[in-house]
Amino acid sequence: MVSEAESMARESVIVVIDGKRSKGMVEPLDWALKHVVRRKNTVIVVAILGDMGKKNATQCFPLNMRFNFSGILEKLEFSISSGHAEVKPRDLGEEIERKREQFQAILQPFSKQCKRNEVKLEVKLAAGICPEEITLKEAENANTRWIVLDSHLKKYKMCIYWNVECNVAVMKGKDVATLMPSRAPKPDCSPVSSEQADAETWPDDPSLNDQETGNQNVIEEGESSIQPAPRGPSWCPLQFRPGFPREFLFSEIEEITNGFSDIVCQEGNLKVYEGVLQNTPVIVKSIQDDEQFWSMLTILSRVRHRNIMNIIGYCCTATNRLLISDYPCLYSFAMKLQCDVSAINLSWRARWYTATEIGGSLRYLHEECPDGPIVHQSVCSSSIVYSHGCSPMLSNFMTAKWYKGDVPFNGNSTGKCPNLEEDKQLYVDIHDYGLFLVELISGKVAGCFPHENEGQSFIDWALPLLESSSVTQLMDPRLADKEDDLKVVHCMARAALLCLKNDSGRSISISEVLAVVRGDQHAVLQL
Repeated sequence: MVSEAESMARESVIVVIDGKRSKGMVEPLDWALKHVVRRKNTVIVVAILGDMGKKNATQCFPLNMRFNFSGILEKLEFSISSGHAEVKPRDLGEEIERKREQFQAILQPFSKQCKRNEVKLEVKLAAGICPEEITLKEAENANTRWIVLDSHLKKYKMCIYWNVECNVAVMKGKDVATLMPSRAPKPDCSPVSSEQADAETWPDDPSLNDQETGNQNVIEEGESSIQPAPRGPSWCPLQFRPGFPREFLFSEIEEITNGFSDIVCQEGNLKVYEGVLQNTPVIVKSIQDDEQFWSMLTILSRVRHRNIMNIIGYCCTATNRLLISDYPCLYSFAMKLQCDVSAINLSWRARWYTATEIGGSLRYLHEECPDGPIVHQSVCSSSIVYSHGCSPMLSNFMTAKWYKGDVPFNGNSTGKCPNLEEDKQLYVDIHDYGLFLVELISGKVAGCFPHENEGQSFIDWALPLLESSSVTQLMDPRLADKEDDLKVVHCMARAALLCLKNDSGRSISISEVLAVVRGDQHAVLQL
């Protein structure tokens, strides 16, 4: 019997798999047991199942499977929660039972291997929860040495990597993985190379390696393994460095992306690849729509603001339209809000600071661009990204529109634009900015509002609370309420109401809204 103290002292390896896969589901676990798991380690398998047909997308269903030393599945425990309400296993019916039987059959062959090496095997099934959230929680609660990610979940790798200090491996195929060595300082304070990582993590004990791999190159090294960008007082994203943005040759893009081998996502006319340029992570967007590509390139080549995610460069050939930008390694604000670990670290002051920074970027687009206003048209928490330790940045200019050639914004006290069509379009951004402020206050993501399927939209839920000044009922319950913090929350709430319900009969500019966010009493009295 393993004591609690011994259990806490065990080093763990977390294996995150896509539980919806029919083939190759256990490849990450197989790889981990062969190459990184040591004797007396704990292996925590986290299987991501999706929403399991439930309307409430916030449900999480962790199931703890424990194997006894005879290799027989001894016990299956359910620990099920949905927000603050408990959900009984029987309510999940046949769907959970099918998953239980499926995982029992799939994992049974690994029990013998675990028994021989005194490895403790735990399995948790998670539904309706962000993969990075459950992974970070497990890493926080365990003495984690390695995290191994399923290839189907590789889009979460940078968010996980920059929030943990252990090694991360991302599967690329059967018995092939990309190593991302730990960012934690080593005793000799020297950088960790892939070769050093191999020496550290490859066990000498042959009992952990039941089968010959047949493929000696089980670790992808070099350019495909993203190393931490050099950080120092003068460090900044590539988009702000001399020589950028610039035009790239297609051969350069091929080298940056390792032959377009790592695709992050594909949606409609857009494909997104990851790569490395000057030892810094970047993303390459392949845009099939000609008009959209030239519109984005025209706009982004003319804007320059520290809170706007701009391009590093572009490449245009007969068959390719490519835009290159810094990799938002800490991902979007929406993802941070959906992850409890990250959301708790976003204090009220940090959220207010984000509101002022993004408001400043919108003011730049609406009022300070010399050739006419630019309307973003997609302002929301999903369009706000972070890159390493930098300020929040407005991204996603796929739907942006530039009113070039028209009379530019005149900056008068009413914030009124001479062109009525422009005026109407600018309000789209201001309305969306109001919704973003509510997201900051509530900690909820508008696009994932749990009551949407019940006929209540995000704005329908929030607006009555804003109108009745019931701000405390809006506030994210994951954060503590402090008197000083309440002041900045009320500033954001007043600005949100101004954006979402303008009863003044005149147009409101983003400068006026931003003044309210900052607590300018003169602006509040005027409005």
